[in-house]
Amino acid sequence: MNLRTYLLSFLLCHFVFINYAQIQVPRDTSFTLHGTYLKERKYRPYIRIAESKTPVISYLDQEYDRVWDRSLLLDVFRPDGNASKRYPGVLLIHGGGWQSGDKSQMHTIGKTLAAQGYVAVAVEYRLSLEAKYPEAVYDLKSAVRWMRANADKIQLNTEYIASLGTSAGGQLASLLGVTNGNLDFEGQGRGNAEQLSNVQAVVNIDGTLAFRHPESSEGTAASNWLDGTYEQNSTNWESAAPLNHVSPHSVPIIFLNSSIPRFHAGRDDMIKKLDRYGIYWEIREFPDTPHPFWFFDPWFQPMMDYTITFLDKIFE
Repeated sequence: MNLRTYLLSFLLCHFVFINYAQIQVPRDTSFTLHGTYLKERKYRPYIRIAESKTPVISYLDQEYDRVWDRSLLLDVFRPDGNASKRYPGVLLIHGGGWQSGDKSQMHTIGKTLAAQGYVAVAVEYRLSLEAKYPEAVYDLKSAVRWMRANADKIQLNTEYIASLGTSAGGQLASLLGVTNGNLDFEGQGRGNAEQLSNVQAVVNIDGTLAFRHPESSEGTAASNWLDGTYEQNSTNWESAAPLNHVSPHSVPIIFLNSSIPRFHAGRDDMIKKLDRYGIYWEIREFPDTPHPFWFFDPWFQPMMDYTITFLDKIFE
């Protein structure tokens, strides 16, 4: 096979184009739940894909914003119960190296949260093949504003919203939690501008806190999203690091980490800053775990137990 044929084959295997209102959106499909399971069970044959079978109410593929002709969608899961009650909310942000993955990968977490009294919103955001940093941040803050604007429909208590993310999503969730009120991260002309995009807590599941740090080893995936290497675009690399934005306005955070140190680069330095401002934090590490441990039993339920206990404490 010559080089040209190989490259064409690679592109066909890993990239698809999805038509949104006649807009061709490139998608990297290399990071999937099933593919990750097949990979990880080679090393840990005892793992199983976690499921949630508790009945909840769902609203799928709700448009929360539109960028030009590009529709941005989210999925809502809420408790199946008292229609007059308001529940705290959680924005769920998938991982995939800022380039792959999709909102469906957060459905099990969302259903589990809904069964425990939360409105969980799994959000689509534009990935690096489609848009560079900071566009994804603008998307996510727009999704939070949509949650508040639609509070009656989804039974949301607008005073209590957390951001929860896995891997790249953990970095993004953390960035939301340290940029409340920072207009540089809002984006111009985005939906529901009259609403606040603030979050009140963060659940970071194995997401980096710093891109340029002694503990970090970010490479091609980060460069693709941050629009260049550190040498080419140091401004984006520094701006995207949650560690660099910690302030007295930052919110409580729980770090749920695998046993692979590079995926929580900058965490200890961030904790020092949080301590300086008296901001609450927790760490829960899962020994002998792969990076995408959040998908699988036996770690899924303990992870959710820690998450719900933390959120219950912050939102009490």
